[in-house]
Amino acid sequence: MKESEQQKIFDSWLKDHKGLLFKVLRAYAFTSEDQEDLFQEIVTQVWRSIPNFRKESAVTTWLYRIALNIAISWSTKEKKKIDPHSIEGMEHIITETDTQSDDRIDWLYGEIKKMNEVDRSLTLLLLDGFSYKEMAEMIGVSESNIGVKIHRIKKELIKRSAKYEYHGV
Repeated sequence: MKESEQQKIFDSWLKDHKGLLFKVLRAYAFTSEDQEDLFQEIVTQVWRSIPNFRKESAVTTWLYRIALNIAISWSTKEKKKIDPHSIEGMEHIITETDTQSDDRIDWLYGEIKKMNEVDRSLTLLLLDGFSYKEMAEMIGVSESNIGVKIHRIKKELIKRSAKYEYHGV
């Protein structure tokens, strides 16, 4: 593959799927510096992966797989400098420019940040409408395991949302 063709694909993927990358960044990196570092690692891997993309899956599936794998290994490697629970209420530096702040979305991302890496990944994939089969392929666990995990995640989020609404936040 020629570098000019690779650059064209790369630019197109970033333009068309930046929201996907922002979701992963928000869920795994909690400071602007960490978000920038993680973003750099993800886009570097996306660039490297283009020649290996065989169109056996959707581009979004491919990009999610890359972004989630990089984010999980990055967060494990970084050992977070701050407690994710202590950043409640911080403004997020990396956001999509065409969206306004919504307290419910901010609350949801706050809850997602408290999850372990696998549950974070599954929640993001669920929010983007991926099937259990697609999630199982990306995460590397069985479909039935995905179903059990998602049921538990939903149950916990419902419980936490009752507290959220109760306090009038």
